[in-house]
Amino acid sequence: MCGITGYIGEQNAADILVDGLKRLEYRGYDSCGIAVVDSKNALYLRRVSGRVAALETLVAKGPPKGGRTGVGHTRWATHGAPSEDNAHPHTDCSEQVVVVHNGIIENYLALKEKLLAQGHKFKSETDTEVIAHLIEEKLKHLHVQEKAVRSDMLEPVFFEAFRHAVGELKGSFALAVVWARCPGMIMAARMYSPLVIGLGKGEHFIASDVSAFLKHTKRVIFVNDGEMAAVRKDSMDFYTFQGKKTSHEPVTIQWDSTMAEKGGYRHFMLKEIHEQAEAVENTLRGRLLPLDGEVLGRELLMPVEFMRAVETVQFIACGTAYHAGMVGRGLFEHFGINAEADFASEFTDRAKLLDKNTLVVAISQSGETADTIFAVREARAGGAKVLAITNTVGSTLTREADYVLHTHCGPEIGVASTKAFLGQLAAIYLVAGHFAAAKGLLDKTDARAYAEELLRIPRHIEEILAREAEIEKIAAAFASSEHFLFISRRLNFPIALEGALKIKEISYVHAEGYAAGEMKHGPIAIIYKGMPLLAVAPSSSSLDLMAGNVEEAKARGADVVAIVDEDSKKTVKASRYIVLPRTGELFSPLLTVIPLQLFAYYVALAKKCDIDKPRNLAKSVTVR
Repeated sequence: MCGITGYIGEQNAADILVDGLKRLEYRGYDSCGIAVVDSKNALYLRRVSGRVAALETLVAKGPPKGGRTGVGHTRWATHGAPSEDNAHPHTDCSEQVVVVHNGIIENYLALKEKLLAQGHKFKSETDTEVIAHLIEEKLKHLHVQEKAVRSDMLEPVFFEAFRHAVGELKGSFALAVVWARCPGMIMAARMYSPLVIGLGKGEHFIASDVSAFLKHTKRVIFVNDGEMAAVRKDSMDFYTFQGKKTSHEPVTIQWDSTMAEKGGYRHFMLKEIHEQAEAVENTLRGRLLPLDGEVLGRELLMPVEFMRAVETVQFIACGTAYHAGMVGRGLFEHFGINAEADFASEFTDRAKLLDKNTLVVAISQSGETADTIFAVREARAGGAKVLAITNTVGSTLTREADYVLHTHCGPEIGVASTKAFLGQLAAIYLVAGHFAAAKGLLDKTDARAYAEELLRIPRHIEEILAREAEIEKIAAAFASSEHFLFISRRLNFPIALEGALKIKEISYVHAEGYAAGEMKHGPIAIIYKGMPLLAVAPSSSSLDLMAGNVEEAKARGADVVAIVDEDSKKTVKASRYIVLPRTGELFSPLLTVIPLQLFAYYVALAKKCDIDKPRNLAKSVTVR
């Protein structure tokens, strides 16, 4: 959600900023813009309502070739409708202070009223614009008049004005600010919103996501909550909001920008669906030792004594990650370990019931999901330990958690999550096996069988993907449908929910997921003749019940597509089948979701939807 770019160095800043914004498009946005200080210290500002391609065309008509410092932004509307006026960057009255911002300033109305009373004129409806005017006001308080401050004093003055302004902000924010009179330094700050700095030679980059500048450098510093950075082309300094100096060691990112290209696929989503065998392999690699009967992850570093003492495992997440948590709940319960799963956004009251014998498992692809991070803080305040499952090294969630398990799936560009979900599931299966072994619930023989079955999953995924053409054909038969039902039972009930979510996300049609046994308690009333119903029905202990639920739906006119294996196909009667490789009931969610992802993709493709950038959605939801 929203994306920040910033550059200071010797290259043409406008080109760097626009390229960075292109690489952040996957996050979701509705407007964008850049601001560059030219060689004469004049501010060049260009904004559009719409895509980065339109901004690039506008910039090409006359960017300042001498501009070596600037900031850019892709915005997803929170305060104020999508428009050029509301697009970032925002400026002060003098149009010398320019700001880009991710997050929400909770006290912006009070600040705006105060600034209006002081004579400031606002040009937008956003909360962000108050920051520019607030810094302008602080500069006035520091007696900064035109040409009244020596050039060697501009940086200290800018720093102090920025620091005092940040001190008045409440809410979540990642900021990058340029002052036209001081183009040799960009000020940045972070509170509850991601911000990272890329280290180059004679140049530095600022972004909300490393992908914005990864083609230029892999050496980065992640800014911490409550921290500011003074960034120059050949140096940088870090401080707390109170002005105390801090220090950082750079880290090196292990993937490069070529991994974020489509690789010949029509959409990133399809490419990422096809990367799922590798994603699961990467999550499992080095963490399973089946020949020794071990399912314990080597990197988790969670004491066995702690695992044995854990009485409840509490999953918290949002969206697709929540569905992974629901599978996790069922998996832990299978082993006899008490487990719960809750939406992170609804976790406040549950957090009050936690104690030191609860392990909270927080799941987030980006590691920056605001609701999940706040829920983690509530959980830790209640005395619980937190395990983070995330795809993003150095993210906020990894720094908030007690333990971390990275999924190593590589960048996921499509807004509708696919391979990140499979990576999350694989990580949960690792953790579940880890706990079951620690608690003596898996003996050596069972542990080996569990690990070996997990290691077979990537090959099964490839078998399913080899049937893509037949899934595409089935999806084409329902491309004109405006209503879909997905049903299943037990561990695959969350997969039914995930299938429905994928249709909604990228096809913009009505879809519902239900526990199959609940259909007769009300939802069966919405079935009409020809309504598509996708039944996730692999071999399981509840297969006969599932087959009965399918018959009930067929009797009311549903057109049933059954997700089955060769054995369960004999029991479930449907008009169409998608046949999967046979795996144990426990592991089936790792396979059953894949045909539902492909089904949703091809329905959306037939409807000519913007699959990688669905309307109203953002990849990383960094505000609550």
